[in-house]
Amino acid sequence: MVDRINDIAWQAHQGSVAAIIQLLNENLAHLGVRTRAVFSNGVLQLLCEAQTVEQLEQSNLIQHIQQVLESIAPRNINRISINSRIVREQQLLWLEEISRDAENQLLWSEEIELDKPNILRKIVQDFQERQQEDSQAYQHVVLAHNNQTKKIGWGWVKTGLSLCLFLLLGGWTTYYLLGNKFKNPLSGETSKYFTTTIKSLEKNINQTRIQDYSRQNSFNSEEDPFAAAVRIANITSDKGKIAKTDTQWLELAANWQRASYLMSLVSPNHSRYQEAQIRIKLYKKYSEAAQKEANKTSDS
Repeated sequence: MVDRINDIAWQAHQGSVAAIIQLLNENLAHLGVRTRAVFSNGVLQLLCEAQTVEQLEQSNLIQHIQQVLESIAPRNINRISINSRIVREQQLLWLEEISRDAENQLLWSEEIELDKPNILRKIVQDFQERQQEDSQAYQHVVLAHNNQTKKIGWGWVKTGLSLCLFLLLGGWTTYYLLGNKFKNPLSGETSKYFTTTIKSLEKNINQTRIQDYSRQNSFNSEEDPFAAAVRIANITSDKGKIAKTDTQWLELAANWQRASYLMSLVSPNHSRYQEAQIRIKLYKKYSEAAQKEANKTSDS
C-alpha cells in the first residue's frame, strides 16, 4: 500500500511545488541541470542552473521539462515560465532579481503551456486515487478492529488459564492436606502429573496464538499463491531481525506457517512449482525454529 506522505509523484500531481522540483531534478540530473521554482500569480516560475551554457541548450531543456511536467499533470498549474542562467550562489530572492534585471541575470527565458490531460485519462486516474484512498481507510479500520479483537481474546485466554491453574492447584492442595500418600507433594507421580498438565496447557495456548496470527495474514483468492507466500516471507524475515518477546516469535512462527501453506497451493503447471516445493519445507523449518525461540523466551 502506497504511503501518501512519501509518494512524491502523487504530491507533485496534487500541485506540490517541492515535489515537482524533486522530480525535475531527478530527471534533469543527467544534463547537469538543477532547478528551483516558485508559484506566483498563476504561473510556475522555474529557474534552471548549470555550470556551462551548453548544458542549458534551450530547445533540448524545454523539451525535457515539458515531458516531465505533462507526465505529472500537476493540478491548477498550466503556465510555466522557464528561466536559465549559469549557476551562482544561492539567492533566496532569485525571482525578484531576475524580474528586476532579466537581461543581465538570465541566458534566456521562455513561457510554455502544458497540454491538458485527456479527460478520460483524468477520470480514470481520479477513480484509481479514490479507490486507493478508500482501500487505505478500510485497512486502517480492519487493523484497528483486529487489534481490539486480539486484546479481548487474549483477555479471555489469560482469564481461562488463571482459572485452570487455580482449580488445579486448589484441588491438589486439598488432596494433599486431607490425606496425601506422598510425603513430598512435588515428587513422584504428583509432581510429574502437575508438570505435564502445565506444559500441555502452555502448548495448547501457544498453538491457539499461532492460529490467530496465521488468520490475520489474509490471502486474496485472485492473488498468485506463490507471490503471496513470498510477500509474507519477506515481511516475516524483516520482523525476525527485531523479534525479542515470545509474542513476537509466535507471530513469526504463524507467518512462516502461513507462507508454507500458500506455497502448497501452487499448481503443478506453475512456472515456479519446483521452487515452491522447496520453499514449503524451508518455511516449515523457519516456523519450527521461531516456535522454539518463543518457548525459550517464555521460559527465561
